[in-house]
Amino acid sequence: MFAGIIFSSIHFAAQPPSNVETIDASRLHLAGEFVEENLGTAVQPDGSVIVRVIAQQYSFVPSCIVVPANAPVVFRVTSPDVVHGFLITDTNVNSMVVPGFIAEVRTRFEKPKDHLMPCHEFCSVGHDGMWAHVKVVDRQEFTKSYGSQPRASCAG
Repeated sequence: MFAGIIFSSIHFAAQPPSNVETIDASRLHLAGEFVEENLGTAVQPDGSVIVRVIAQQYSFVPSCIVVPANAPVVFRVTSPDVVHGFLITDTNVNSMVVPGFIAEVRTRFEKPKDHLMPCHEFCSVGHDGMWAHVKVVDRQEFTKSYGSQPRASCAG
């Protein structure tokens, strides 16, 4: 048991469990998964949803996220500048966002509801205004409104 504690302490100190992948924080907007056209909600062929978000001083991009209720949702969040955090109110979603890593959180929203998503790590003087909006809509409404679009957004 003692050996397990030592191994876990060393391993998770070097690689926190919520930060599953590394990424070049200085090149986020230039190529790859976090370019502008890939941000937000994307429906996968199996009906699950991936939400890609950039946390940057002092905003989340996108600032409004729409997801379907009763579907598996994966949030993939990264930062180009400083340590941020994100949590979604009234849920168990809560993670740190560290530059150079991609934080991945898996969840499912049981019913339609609007949630706030504030930054919970002090990231400098504009921190108090850093929050986003997560809009969970009925799955049928989501499919009807966003089913033919490559990306879903609150704007419609």
